[in-house]
Amino acid sequence: MNHLFSPFKFKALELKNRIVMPPMCQYSVEKKDGVATDWHYLHYVNRAIGGAGFIIIEMTDVDPDGRITDNDLGLWSDEQVPALARIVEACHQYGAKVGIQIAHAGRKAVDAPVPVAPSAIPFDENSKTPRALSTEEVKEMVEKFRKAVKRAINAGVDAIEIHGAHGYLIHQFHSPLTNKRDDEYGKDLTKFGSDIIQAAKREMPNDMPLIMRISAKEFVEGGYGIKESIEFAKKYQQAGVDMFHISSGGEGPIGSRGKPGTHAGYQVPLARDIKNALHVPVIAVGRLDDPILANSVIGNEDADLVAVGRGMLRNPHWALEAATILNKETEVPKQYLAGF
Repeated sequence: MNHLFSPFKFKALELKNRIVMPPMCQYSVEKKDGVATDWHYLHYVNRAIGGAGFIIIEMTDVDPDGRITDNDLGLWSDEQVPALARIVEACHQYGAKVGIQIAHAGRKAVDAPVPVAPSAIPFDENSKTPRALSTEEVKEMVEKFRKAVKRAINAGVDAIEIHGAHGYLIHQFHSPLTNKRDDEYGKDLTKFGSDIIQAAKREMPNDMPLIMRISAKEFVEGGYGIKESIEFAKKYQQAGVDMFHISSGGEGPIGSRGKPGTHAGYQVPLARDIKNALHVPVIAVGRLDDPILANSVIGNEDADLVAVGRGMLRNPHWALEAATILNKETEVPKQYLAGF
């Protein structure tokens, strides 16, 4: 039976354990140029030293106006590649593999003068009204994603994650709540995401996994549920997604900071449903900080990998501590052996 410290292999991605550091925005770019700083370097490399098997670098945007804030990471320029490459190389040195989440915030781009979206519907009454992208601009956006993926590969990452969750641009396209278009990207709500997936795959080595993060359930009136997300996930799987990272919410005021979302493991059933319906590896996430709970998600075959967010924000060495609690073997840096 597999457990949290069992190795995991899928295509060319070989992980020493099943512990994932999920993408979590640091809002720490200093010059608003999208370039990773020493904070990002220390943040990610410390989690590699601390035993995480797979680190997914935070939401990294394909366009300056696609950032949630001007302090977010970007990959719209070749000048942003070296700082990311430095992080990836150091994480590899300490035994972790690295992915990166490629994204566009769409109508949730707070600092954009005029955000863009599939339709001119604001996020809430306090948000800017976005401008609907023209059909030609949608196609140009796909190209921006392709170029960002190419730059990520040049930075040496081991996997790509496309962000299709949390109410950001791809989610906005596949949600009937936010896509009211009458062109080809409105008639097929998954076309935008599928076009991006296919463009990404053209840049990626054949043996590199493409991950997609999705919100498997919308917590707003009239929002989609697991039945609908299984159907659009199948479309994305056909387009080329190899693995899904299962989250929820993001398009309304309810979600992980409200109800539902207050109990441990609240998204695990969604991950299990996607895994069983699509026969595809999945990453479970959402209040899985307790090592015993995280271990049970793997042992019960609810998911293949477990992402621990808040736990790793509190403790960079969460994985080493989890091994102690679970009485599992893991490599501890020699400098820290006395502590274990």
